[in-house]
Parts: sequence; structure tokens; C-alpha cells
Amino acid sequence: MSDLMARLDAFAAFSADDGALTRLCFSPPHRAAADRLMEWMRAAGMAVHLDPAGTVVGRYEGARPGAPALLLGSHIDTVRNAGKYDGNLGVLAAVEAVAELNRLGERLPFAIEVLGFGDEEGVRFPVTLTGSRAAAGRFDPAALEGRDRDGVRFADALAAFGGDPARIAEAKRDALAYLEVHIEQGPVLEAEGLPLGTVTAINGATRFTVTVTGMAGHAGTVPMELRRDALAAAAEMVLAVEARGASAPGLVATVGRLETFPGAVNVIPGRVVFTVDVRASDDALRRSAVQAIREACAAVAGRRGVALDVQPGHDADAAPCSPGVVAQIEAAVRRAGVRPFRLPSGAGHDAMAFTGVLPMGMLFVRCKGGISHNPAESITAEDAALAVRVLLDILRNFEPAP
Repeated sequence: MSDLMARLDAFAAFSADDGALTRLCFSPPHRAAADRLMEWMRAAGMAVHLDPAGTVVGRYEGARPGAPALLLGSHIDTVRNAGKYDGNLGVLAAVEAVAELNRLGERLPFAIEVLGFGDEEGVRFPVTLTGSRAAAGRFDPAALEGRDRDGVRFADALAAFGGDPARIAEAKRDALAYLEVHIEQGPVLEAEGLPLGTVTAINGATRFTVTVTGMAGHAGTVPMELRRDALAAAAEMVLAVEARGASAPGLVATVGRLETFPGAVNVIPGRVVFTVDVRASDDALRRSAVQAIREACAAVAGRRGVALDVQPGHDADAAPCSPGVVAQIEAAVRRAGVRPFRLPSGAGHDAMAFTGVLPMGMLFVRCKGGISHNPAESITAEDAALAVRVLLDILRNFEPAP
């Protein structure tokens, strides 16, 4: 096999920033990365094209030409100042696995299609998962009108990239299943001392914005008992969010941003705005937690005499992995001599787009410290090679759902 880690290093050079990895959707670095990916796919024995949604597609035929395909994929766009492995590992590991089959002249009972999606991160445009949603037949045409911060329309950027906004429906893949290899982006596997894990579900997520309005006043002249301090109230609410997140296994709740107004050292805060992000693989648990957090915030507001406004934002149900695919991934992990370990994904992935459309599953690879979306993102060559071996084993033993 070729050096997967060397390819990942080389791939990271396709960036808008010198000395940092930034590869936004449909940008020139994204196009350059797509071109290099197509070269590697062709060298691995695949027929290659760019689909109308901007996804790089490499097809390795099965023993019978035109046979249904098993989809392998992930994304090749990044956040700003990203790590090398988020998304990229899954695509290049799939290319590596196909290259090994091609080297051995091995054809499977089905075709393999490797998909390099271009819009998983949602950094440039106010949409996400457009490539995988198109492949799943779930593309929302409204996404075409989204604009980046420079006013460029998604549809225009896609066309300039080489896609075709008028033909996105043709990107839908009729396939056997979808598999994605991905770094964990969390610390669980490292804590367990395990290189690989089998994903059970991608957590559902609810986000909302809370505004607390009290009364600004002079920090030296307003007695404590007469204050309506928006920040003090918000502090209680933030602790209530944390407490609820810690109240049940598999539930997490985070306040990721907090802004204080007017923000002067000698002024009692009159308004505070903060965000809440609640996630769980159990939708009922997540919804119950969201309701409890809202009730706790309302109780604090009532007791402290401040106004409360809650604005809903993103809301997505959990995406359970297919039991049959989970079992096959787990069996391959066991055959590799690794203790099987199941875990949910707290982050969203392209695999979500296929829930309810195709059987889908994910194989997680340990990452150092659980760090991701950061240049410090790190995996070992040994873990990456093991992931490719397990992926090959899955392919060779894959049994489509009846």
C-alpha cells in the first residue's frame, strides 16, 4: 500500500492560507484538491467524474460491470485553520482500500464508489451537507440561493467549480449502503485505549439563542439588592445548562458563546446574549433536556426580575446507524484483534444525509486528545493503516441488506 499519511500531508497543502489549512467549499483550493483526488482515484483503478453537486466520484467496478455500488465517502472541505484528518482521512482511506483491491486484481460482487463531498462543514455558505444530501436525493433547492459573506450565490460558486445547479437531481446514488471512516473528534477511544470504534448513531442536536435583559446601571451607585443584573442571571442559567447536560449518560449541553452589553468595567450588565447547544443520540432525552433548560432559565429570570427571550435555531433529529452495518463493522474490528467498542458521534457527518435512505454506518479512528477542527488534530500511522485494513475486511465480507 502507498503511504496514506504522506498523502494526507500532501493533501493539506491545498489551502487558502500559508502555514494553515483552510479549504472552503467551491474555493480554488477545494478545486485543486478535487483535481488531485481525481488523479489518485484514477491511479487506484477508478473511473472518475465530478457530479452536478460538486462531489468527486470514483467508481471501481465489481465482478459484473454495472453492479450496484457500496458507497464510501467523507468530505474534503475544511473549517478555517483546520486539522489534516477531519473528512480527508475517510476519503483517502477509501481510495487506499480500493487501490489495494486493484493491485491484487480483486473484484467484489458489487461496485465501490468513493465520494469526496465538498460542503460538510457549512463554513462558507449558510447551508451544509449539500453534496451528501444530493447523493441521497435530499438536496434542498433553496440552498442554491445561499450567499457567502462576499455575496456570492451558492449556485454561482457551484457552477464555477464545475458542478451544474440545474442537474443536481442527477447526483442521487442508488446504492447498497454508505460507509464512512472518520476521526472520532473526541477523547473516548483514547481513554478506552482503543484505535477504532463502531458508531451507533450521530447525535441529534438542538441550538437556540437566549437573550437576558435587565437594567444597566452604575457599578458604584446601585445597591446590590436593587439591581437587575443580566449577567448574574445569565450565569445562573449557564450553570443550569451545565447541570442538565450532566444529568444523564449520553447527553451533553454547552453554552458556546456569551456576549455582555454594554461591556464596560464600571457598568452593571443590562443585556446578555448566549447560545445553547444540546445533543444526544436519544431524541426524547434531548427534547426533554431542552424543555428543562428553558424552564430553568425562565425560573431564574422570574426570580431575578429580568426579561427572557429564547430564539430557536438549528434542530436535527439523531441519525441512527443501521444495525446490520454496525454488526458488520464490529465483526471486522473483532477480526482485526481489536476489542469492539460502540459509541455515538457527538458531531455531525455526511452519513447523516443517508439515514432512512440507505443502510449506513461509520468507523471511528482514535485522535490524540480528542482534538479536532484545530491544527493540533493528530492520528497515528498505525491507527490509519489499521482502519484501512478493517475497511478492506468489511468490503470483502460485506453482505447487503436483504
